[in-house]
Amino acid sequence: MDLGVISVRYARALLKSAVQTKCEEQVYGDMLTIAHAYAELPRLRKTIDNPMLPAESKRKLLAAAAGTEASELTLRFIDLVLQEGREEVMQLIASSYITLYRKQKNITHGRLVTASPVTADTEAKMRQMVEQRTGGTVEFLTEVDPDIIGGFILEYDTYRLDASVHSQLRSILKELKK
Repeated sequence: MDLGVISVRYARALLKSAVQTKCEEQVYGDMLTIAHAYAELPRLRKTIDNPMLPAESKRKLLAAAAGTEASELTLRFIDLVLQEGREEVMQLIASSYITLYRKQKNITHGRLVTASPVTADTEAKMRQMVEQRTGGTVEFLTEVDPDIIGGFILEYDTYRLDASVHSQLRSILKELKK
């Protein structure tokens, strides 16, 4: 069976259980933490996929990846995943849960890249603009990248607005080469 299908099924079941127990937001935080742990620690996946590692060690690793304040439902879910021998799809399950939760709560993930740090007021205005366009709430990630020289890059959903000096200079150079 396709790992994507399996991960979505597990994620849907987890979301349904989380909604029933009214802890979907806490589980969302746990899944964000797990997804971040997998992204930051590539060896975590190799370790979890190792068939020689005992299930109890895998449980401890996944519980630690979920964070110190992991919900009881998340910990029970990790036990279920290990019991069913599906630990190799835990990263996909976490990503699928995040996607399903955001869709259910109408949350858009946005990113703002600037050459220098922005004020909280500027970030709030950008967030408000995206929220008006999407009709939902926005999780905003701000990054500082001095390589763009000036301006900003705004991304959300499939939309990208590149108003950076770097891209404008690249565009001018392209025109000059013609």
